[in-house]
Amino acid sequence: MKINNLNNSGINPYKRQLNKIDQAAKANVQKADKLEISSAAKEMQETSRLTKERQAKVEALKVNVENGTYKPDPQKIAKGLINFYRN
Repeated sequence: MKINNLNNSGINPYKRQLNKIDQAAKANVQKADKLEISSAAKEMQETSRLTKERQAKVEALKVNVENGTYKPDPQKIAKGLINFYRN
């Protein structure tokens, strides 16, 4: 009786599986999300008039909170919350 090696590729199937796993791991490492902000957007962000006004308002609020003189109006806060959730 003669037995022939049928479909023998000469590579251990376990090694073949390990090679596939290694290739998949390398492919996952190479992929990464990337975000780039254009120079025009950066310039708009820096020169925005609103940014400067907001920064001044934030600084004034910080000083008031640190001094203990900041007194928020609960009625205005409640109205703002209601308007926000109604719209």
